[in-house]
Amino acid sequence: MAEGSKDEYRAHLETYTAFNKLVLFTILWVVLLLCCMALGLVGNAGTLALLAGIGGTIALLIGFAVMG
Repeated sequence: MAEGSKDEYRAHLETYTAFNKLVLFTILWVVLLLCCMALGLVGNAGTLALLAGIGGTIALLIGFAVMG
């Protein structure tokens, strides 16, 4: 009985950790998106905003791929 609960706990912990990483990635990507939109619309720096958005998205993807 104790072995089953340890396996269930381990599986739950892995699922919880993966979900936390997904939520963190989503929050960081939305913040990046909003900053790039503000830079492009309010700051009149559309090209810089586009490059920052693409570069930031690639950096986030690589960072979370390496982290996980």
